Amino acid sequence: MTPFKAPLDDILFCLRHVAGAGRLPDWDDELAEGILEHFASFAEGVIAPLDEPGDAQGCALKDGRVTMPDGFKDAFDQLAEGGWQGLTAPEEFGGMGQNALLAAGVSEIFSGANHAMQMVCNLVPGAISTLMKFGSEDQKQYWIPRLAAGETLSTMCLTEPGAGSDLSRIRTKATPSGDSWRIEGEKIFISGGDQDMSDDILHLVLARTGGEGIKGLSLFLCPSDVNGARNAVTVTRIEEKLGLHASPTCQLAFDGAYGELIGEEGAGLMAMFTMMNHARLDVSLQGVAHASRAAHIASDYAAERKQGRKADGSEAVLFDHPDVQRMLDEQKTLALGARAMTYLTMAELTLGQNRALVDFLTPLCKVFCTDAGIRAADLGIQVLGGYGYLTEYRVSQTWRDARITSIYEGANGIHAIATATRGLRASEGPDAFARLIEDLASGNADCLALLSDWQGEQAGMSEGAIEKAHDFMALTCELLFRAVWCKLAATGEPEMTRLARRVARRPLPVRLPLAT
Repeated sequence: MTPFKAPLDDILFCLRHVAGAGRLPDWDDELAEGILEHFASFAEGVIAPLDEPGDAQGCALKDGRVTMPDGFKDAFDQLAEGGWQGLTAPEEFGGMGQNALLAAGVSEIFSGANHAMQMVCNLVPGAISTLMKFGSEDQKQYWIPRLAAGETLSTMCLTEPGAGSDLSRIRTKATPSGDSWRIEGEKIFISGGDQDMSDDILHLVLARTGGEGIKGLSLFLCPSDVNGARNAVTVTRIEEKLGLHASPTCQLAFDGAYGELIGEEGAGLMAMFTMMNHARLDVSLQGVAHASRAAHIASDYAAERKQGRKADGSEAVLFDHPDVQRMLDEQKTLALGARAMTYLTMAELTLGQNRALVDFLTPLCKVFCTDAGIRAADLGIQVLGGYGYLTEYRVSQTWRDARITSIYEGANGIHAIATATRGLRASEGPDAFARLIEDLASGNADCLALLSDWQGEQAGMSEGAIEKAHDFMALTCELLFRAVWCKLAATGEPEMTRLARRVARRPLPVRLPLAT
């Protein structure tokens, strides 16, 4: 088994040379490196060792309460004591007040060390952002300090048995009850719907308060405990899943549960999107983490596993064989390129100067990075051969855990359709994206030629957009991937230059022009 090692050098390289972290007015490079080093040490020593036993043990539901695997509560207590749950929370609410770009580095390390535990903990920054933007002063004062201190964990309750990606079909209802609301209905696929790590849980629930469609939806704060007693929220089951066994995916029943409206009535989806957009970039980082982890396992194994002979007759290891080198290089390019794409997007989000560009880049990151994590894990299994298919080296767990990332927080096909339709209706996003590619490409003729092809396809997307959505998304992601690799190669680092040549030789994922 290859112990988890945080890819700290690669994270810092991408932050500095692609994301341009130094552009942020409050960026302190030395402080950021110190914080990331500190969390990496904690993740390697405390969180990562629980990943394998947690996967084997899983979660348990008894008498309506979920029990996490052994060691998870103690690790979370240490996480909370270190202040990590409040990394981005404002200082006036007990947080560290750090920016989202630094938090992205922490989140990637967390996901690589223990994705299942990260799933339960990392909806908190999105909940805090939602409270800061839409919460009343009382709601902020009560909940944000608890979330920042780790006393409270949060969930995002959208999906229902008859309402998956189509949120307009939500049937959970909220009715006024004095100064509060009564919530009745059922939610499924709720990550961390119950657990025994935090004192309580704050459910953010999307429920219907008006007529049909999304305009009748409002957002509610629904605590697990009210005045010292359990709220009327019941865990009816935890799902048995392919992966993420240590992350309780719950089905919840709301039987007249107490809730508080957050934001305006009928504007719930807008408020929930604050949390959803954070979650989508966080899922992108999960894909990056899995790609990096799979590459690490495969590289270590290939360097030691004796296999065949070299041309001079001496004993060879797997790494000496060109086909294995090809797979290892693909893993590395996927991990580094996906990381660069996501941190660049996070930097633009943190700067807050080009919202149209961030909105255009976010689904690209979600689609490309999650596919990259799955692909790199699959390649890792292939490099290890029979041992990859076994559980011993844990690359099979990496694949199992990664597989969900292209499904949740919006299936990748839905993001492709949204990009090919809504994403192209206004010119601000595509135009900003084209300027970004030109800047990243630094005069690279091949990349600029692909940009020209992309612009031609963009101009013709008004006809048959939904039918061409998958191919257009694949082309758009590939263009961004190649552009960030131009930026990585421009650093002059020999390994970056070598890998960039590999990227330049990649076949395009689709034929041009795109067929209707």
